[in-house]
Amino acid sequence: MTDPAKTVHRRSLLLGAALAGGGLLTGACTTANAGAAGAGGAPSPPPAPKFDPRDWKSVRAQFPLTPNLAHFSAFMLSSHPATVTAAITGFRQGLDSNPIEFGMGMADFEFSSRARQALAKYIGTRPDEIALTDSATMGIGLMYGGLVLKEGDEIVTTAHEFYSTYEAVRLRATATGAKVRTIRLYDDPAQARADQMVAKLKAVITPRTRVLAMTWVHSITGVKVPIKQVADMLATINAGRREPERVLLCVDGVHGFAAEAATVKDLGADFFVTSTHKWLFGPRGTGFVWGTPAAWRRHRQIIPSFSMPAFQGWFTGQPPGGAPGDLATPGGYHTFEHRWALPAAVEFHQAIGPARVAEQIRTQAEQLKAGLAGLRHVRLVTPRSAEVSSGIICCAVQGLHPEAVAERLVKEHQVAAAATPYRESYVRFGPSMVTTSQEVDKAISAMAALA
Repeated sequence: MTDPAKTVHRRSLLLGAALAGGGLLTGACTTANAGAAGAGGAPSPPPAPKFDPRDWKSVRAQFPLTPNLAHFSAFMLSSHPATVTAAITGFRQGLDSNPIEFGMGMADFEFSSRARQALAKYIGTRPDEIALTDSATMGIGLMYGGLVLKEGDEIVTTAHEFYSTYEAVRLRATATGAKVRTIRLYDDPAQARADQMVAKLKAVITPRTRVLAMTWVHSITGVKVPIKQVADMLATINAGRREPERVLLCVDGVHGFAAEAATVKDLGADFFVTSTHKWLFGPRGTGFVWGTPAAWRRHRQIIPSFSMPAFQGWFTGQPPGGAPGDLATPGGYHTFEHRWALPAAVEFHQAIGPARVAEQIRTQAEQLKAGLAGLRHVRLVTPRSAEVSSGIICCAVQGLHPEAVAERLVKEHQVAAAATPYRESYVRFGPSMVTTSQEVDKAISAMAALA
């Protein structure tokens, strides 16, 4: 029988140039040979300008974004920087030209392991605590769908969640008999305060509460919940509870991840879910769920895994035993070339520096909020304080629907913004590593012209 380790090693050598590491950040973004990738003769992406992570102009030059637009929604369905495109292309060419070299699962075992290792280093945790997903919504469904709950248990959530959390919590409550309590953390988002949000959450925790389902940064308003303070509050409550009765802090972190420099350990959450194709500008269609060992013990696998522990359990006729991240990762076929390219996105971000990226976003966000607040026909929805806001800035324009505003901004002023997809919709901006201070001024001038 062929030794799987040797098989993986051989394929690693063949596909080494497609891996997201080492030389991908040295300048020319090519796939080199990409092992078997070159055999199919597919064209490689054009080389990008030499990458200097210390220079924001060089950072922006790595993205093929339309140059005459100010891209304040680039994080939503993110553009790929050149190194990510090169990694994706290398894997895709290999899969297209010689798929047998990737085998049935063996390549995924290795390359997905590398993706976990890169993410673990980035968020400051262990690879085996990370389950890979195709999106934040898939991760949210997996996280809440597998929680061990019973009739009478309580899930506390807020009225500010995105549809994915709302529906996942509802479905879990329906399946288990648990009850859902929904509260408002603020009435006027512009006036939201950290201490008041924590106090409101503390006031509704009961002896039956088992889950606190929250979002780090609200995409509808731009309010940032003080997750660390919430975690500290729960730690006091949980200190007097047995393990099965502890309140699990479950966080949708999609609009804080890579926009803020905090790691998951800094936040103190039990579960953390995000996509990686937003503020990280990672491969589209990628995400993950991270959980503490104690949190994973209160979770049950709901989708068959294609991990080695799962297959070993099948071969031996025993329930699988292994790392929770492996077993919680959904099996089946995915956009592997995107998942396997995740290390390139992490490396790109780390080369710039997570703290520098977060500071760039914060500085531009403060500049944009100050400018919008000075316009009489504009109502700023997002708080001014960085303590309770991050990279999303929401506002309303007197007499204009948000979608009409977004349409005029792009057509008349070459500023790409968006309207939030909620019952109560606002205009939404998102400064990021691909925007500049000059483009923030351009956005403010464009909004002023709507008067």
